[in-house]
Amino acid sequence: MKILIVASEAIPFVKTGGLADVMGTLIREIRNLKVDARLALPLYRGIKDRFDLNDTGHEITVPVGNKNYTAKIFSYKDSVFFIECNEFFDREELYGTSEGDYPDNAHRFIFFSRAVLEACDALGFKPDVLHCNDWQTGLIPLYVKSIYKKSFSKTATVMTIHNLGYQGIFPASAMLLTGLDMELFTPKTIEFYGQINLLKAGITTADFVTTVSTNYAKEILSEQYGFGLDGVLRHRAHDITGIINGIDYKEWNPAEDDLIPAKFDVRDITGKAKCKSYLVKECSFKNRKAPLVGMVGRLSSQKGIDIFMGVIDRIFSYGVNVIILGKGEEAIHKELRGIAKKYPDCLSLNIGYDETFAHRVYAGSDMLLIPSKYEPCGLTQMIAMRYGTVPVARATGGIADTVEDYNHLSGKGTGFLFTEYSSSALEECLKRAICVYTDETKWKKIVINCMRQRFSWEKSAKEYVALYRKLVRKVTG
Repeated sequence: MKILIVASEAIPFVKTGGLADVMGTLIREIRNLKVDARLALPLYRGIKDRFDLNDTGHEITVPVGNKNYTAKIFSYKDSVFFIECNEFFDREELYGTSEGDYPDNAHRFIFFSRAVLEACDALGFKPDVLHCNDWQTGLIPLYVKSIYKKSFSKTATVMTIHNLGYQGIFPASAMLLTGLDMELFTPKTIEFYGQINLLKAGITTADFVTTVSTNYAKEILSEQYGFGLDGVLRHRAHDITGIINGIDYKEWNPAEDDLIPAKFDVRDITGKAKCKSYLVKECSFKNRKAPLVGMVGRLSSQKGIDIFMGVIDRIFSYGVNVIILGKGEEAIHKELRGIAKKYPDCLSLNIGYDETFAHRVYAGSDMLLIPSKYEPCGLTQMIAMRYGTVPVARATGGIADTVEDYNHLSGKGTGFLFTEYSSSALEECLKRAICVYTDETKWKKIVINCMRQRFSWEKSAKEYVALYRKLVRKVTG
């Protein structure tokens, strides 16, 4: 069985968010199961300089609209191949700048989707399964069912939705770039309120659709979380399943992590206090014994930054220190900078992403705040629990699948959850966590509960492989 996973980013090559972590780890875990799995990526700026790539010697011609583009194919250790087209991918960022998305993103990822299929032909690699991820690859299942039907008649397609909030929606005129018959511009396929929707194309035409948690697979069927595609998804409900993401337990391991000041494990957590002391000093907090709340991730409206800022004054009145690490929307950056000036002794704001500092935040914080409006899977809560940092989070998507709300009577639980998306609900949840934090014995038990959780990729990879085998049997008859 030959598998080709197609994505717009993956570690260790290129990363803007959690998708890259998922893709890089998933391909490795599937290959560990002795499955011939390969990965296709765009060749972005800087990858050649950091990795020893092999020029396959193959060039392909890819039509986009009325123009043909030439692309080269590079490979890495025979398990990853890259599509090089400097006109589209030799840029500072992957999808856009702080001022907005690149205006030619439709061109870029229509090109990439066709280029992957042309590259398979050029390399003589015919996958049994094409596993596509998010809107940047959403056209591939539709291409397999139309223009490339003869070449890939025995290939099954899987479309994974990592975040339904990003769909690749472009003006109807972009349909001409795809090379597809205009008869396909219908609500049943790619048309979306007079525009084209690349993720919808994948959802409607893939042989199977997956999401990144069981709960999210249910949520996206509702109007609240469906982002306008809930009707389409309900129509395909029998072909949708949720497979929870995992984390890399080698990278995220407090017992062996060289990026944190003191190592610790579930049998001896004394090193965690040393990590906190180091972090508090590093951030120049005035009260070094206060509860330390971390926030790591994209600074966007999806992540609940609005309800957090709506109650920030009251949060600091409870005598906590807060560390924020991430980047996102410029308007949010500006507002957070204003808050940081107001609270210099108890708020450490770090715009950007620093992998080393992230490890120290996970290891040294007492709690990790995740007030997301929606969270398809979420990796931060899994990483936090690995380091004995207790999630304080909204029960949505994968968070509801992975965090158990603390019960003060039984002592069971791995975090503190709230349901209503509001500043007041967030505040009450955090107050509850702070109250338990004052009881050292109870808090230590929650920390131990967290560290005993396992969200490894091995189980998830086996579920994907089982799905691949099922689809191959279905396609080949």
